[in-house]
Amino acid sequence: MDEDVPQGEDSPTAVQKRNVRSVIIDGIGVGIVTGVSSFLAVFLVRLGASPVLVGLLTSMPALTGMLLAIPIGRFLERQRNMVPWYSRARALVQVSFALMGLVPFFLGDQQAALAIIVIWALVTVPQTVVGITFTVVMGAVAGPRMRQYLMSRRWSILGATTAISVALVGAVLDWISFPLNYQVVFLGSFLGGMLSFLFSSRIMIPDNPPPDPSKRGTGGLREYGEMLRSNPPFARYVISSLVFNFGINLALPLFPLYWVRELNASDFWIGLINMVNNGIVLIGYFMWTLVTRRWGNVLVLRLCAFGLVLYPLLTALSGRVEPLLIYAALAGIFGAGQALVAFDISLSTVPPERVAAFVALLQLTTYIAALAAPLLGTALADQLGYSTALFVAAAIRLAGAVLFVVLRVGEEGERRQAVQGAV
Repeated sequence: MDEDVPQGEDSPTAVQKRNVRSVIIDGIGVGIVTGVSSFLAVFLVRLGASPVLVGLLTSMPALTGMLLAIPIGRFLERQRNMVPWYSRARALVQVSFALMGLVPFFLGDQQAALAIIVIWALVTVPQTVVGITFTVVMGAVAGPRMRQYLMSRRWSILGATTAISVALVGAVLDWISFPLNYQVVFLGSFLGGMLSFLFSSRIMIPDNPPPDPSKRGTGGLREYGEMLRSNPPFARYVISSLVFNFGINLALPLFPLYWVRELNASDFWIGLINMVNNGIVLIGYFMWTLVTRRWGNVLVLRLCAFGLVLYPLLTALSGRVEPLLIYAALAGIFGAGQALVAFDISLSTVPPERVAAFVALLQLTTYIAALAAPLLGTALADQLGYSTALFVAAAIRLAGAVLFVVLRVGEEGERRQAVQGAV
């Protein structure tokens, strides 16, 4: 037996199995917290928060990300291992929801809404760290060949856990009077956060190679432009995603506002909508994984991008709550496919030795959309109404979907994989 090959618990196979288990259970913990966090915007609305405050839920993390994504990416690129940064930053974000549950014990409704926004602002820094390290860690755990398989399993279980969590939260919110109902579920999210931390911290990935001093730039706009010029597939993906994500984020604060203020939806119906949207991804990931194996990422990216145009469009045309369950199911199906292939395409277009830096640049463009779009969406809602704002979101999503086709996003990666497969 070769003495240089680790055996037992430290063997490559044992480490891989432990990693897969840790990634899956981490997803369960994240799903519990995600189910609770999906009610954060509704919580603020019921506390009397203005549309601007609700929009800050997505715009504040984006502002922090715009300012810090590149510096944090450069810092992380120099770290020996990403796992501690990922697990600890994730834990800080998740614990914040339990803190939000404590706020109404001490403050009135309006003051509580402001305090929750302040807490949310403080955790935007660890949120930025999570946004970068998640892609790096998950990409390193699975590798190119197993990436879609592992992530489809993780996201399927995460979606199922989120759906169950949302259903339970919706029931609790109807059983207990306001605001104690929201406090109970937000404090309960602490258990999910601890489960996520315990298992995410156990993930083992290879150490990062020492950074090449010759590739250590100044971090200025010229360097970022050079990164895009030197990698056209990545640049095309960034441009298309920026437009598409702008449409995605513009609608995010509008959905709970439309449900509550236009359709008078109860917490039960809001929980049901979110449960369907998150639960259906079990089918979505399974279905799109099969499709990608047969027809590749590009077809799935295009189908799902155009499919996601329908959610704000159909919601704006609905005058009743009941049809929203169908629209939420469609959004969950198409969203699962878009997330699955976007993760794979983004990693396939960046240099393996500089993943953190390129992912940080991609995150920067994502944060730009996440900052400006929600503010524009709520401003349009105030001036033109919620339905018109949702129509605008649908139009911008359509423009992004068209760019995915026109710029041939993902095609070069598929050709490269086809050549490697043939060899």
